[in-house]
Amino acid sequence: MIYTELHYQTALSLLFGVGPIRGKELIQKLESLEQLFFDEPKSLSESSGYREDFFRVMDRQGALDTAEEIIRFNEKNQVRSLYFDDKDFPYRLNNCSDGPIMLYVKGQCDLNNSRFVALVGTRDSTSYGQEVCHQIVESFQGQGITTVSGLAYGIDTWAHKYSVDLDVKTIAGLAHGHDRLYPFKNSSIARQILEKGGALISEFPPGTNPDRENFPKRNRIVAGMSDATIVVESKTSGGSLITARLANDYNRDVFAVPGTITKETSKGCNRLIATDEAHLFEGSEAFLRKMGWANPKRKSAPQRSLFPELTAQEKLIIELLRKTGKRPVDHIAIELSQAMSTIQSTLFMLEMKGMIRAVGGNRVELVV
Repeated sequence: MIYTELHYQTALSLLFGVGPIRGKELIQKLESLEQLFFDEPKSLSESSGYREDFFRVMDRQGALDTAEEIIRFNEKNQVRSLYFDDKDFPYRLNNCSDGPIMLYVKGQCDLNNSRFVALVGTRDSTSYGQEVCHQIVESFQGQGITTVSGLAYGIDTWAHKYSVDLDVKTIAGLAHGHDRLYPFKNSSIARQILEKGGALISEFPPGTNPDRENFPKRNRIVAGMSDATIVVESKTSGGSLITARLANDYNRDVFAVPGTITKETSKGCNRLIATDEAHLFEGSEAFLRKMGWANPKRKSAPQRSLFPELTAQEKLIIELLRKTGKRPVDHIAIELSQAMSTIQSTLFMLEMKGMIRAVGGNRVELVV
């Protein structure tokens, strides 16, 4: 059989002992993906620095056979395979150290939309949580915001439902393959998500069940996809708290909706706020302002010719932002090979001069 690059990319994500981090390390050390599947273990060990046994226990041919089955399934069911360096792959996930190697996507939603917000919470949602969720989604209308959630019972369901009803695009992260849907009761909502231009995304191939260990992996996709995560309601433990902590690990903004101290479904949110793991969600207007997404009547941009001449360091950052648009602060430091403290100091001066502004996700952009 003739294998394509897509076969190798898909098979890479299936190999025993090769997760997202190690898989990307291997790619850097080998000349090609094809080499990984056909070279002898000894040769691969010499090229990569990994022990021969690491490659011997891999069922490389089995992975290629399964990859062929996945590709056929995806072609038949209109599911896109997105490898991590594809142009349509969510760039936000590539900013996460454990971002997936492969994503399987049903639907044509732009996964690099300018604004993504995760709405998550308890399965045992209350009328209070549902009302707040509705208000949040309603405020997103016309803002170019896509909601992200996990299609679970409770707040996840309401987040998707209100998004569909209010014509706000929404993306559902799945903890299983695209050949099934869990919970099945949400099949109708899943169908409406696709009809309204949203998407269902999963890193799991067809045949994967919604096993317990898959839900934290799904949660990291939800957190990593989003510029901000809002925990609407949560008990003192549960998946929404995992998502919030992952979002913090990924240097994303996290918000929590406060609630009555006697309500179990608000205790997790209140604790996130009390421990400074989340900003207090004071309302949609304050949220949009905090994210830099509010649209007040702005004064016209200052004449840049009136500013004193920029320093060499400032010019480097301005030119980088002109080429790339919005950029995470840590990426600027890496790309310019500068210390974070130096970059932050320079960014502060540029912001004072009105040349740049901070936006969500610890990113900055040029003032238009």
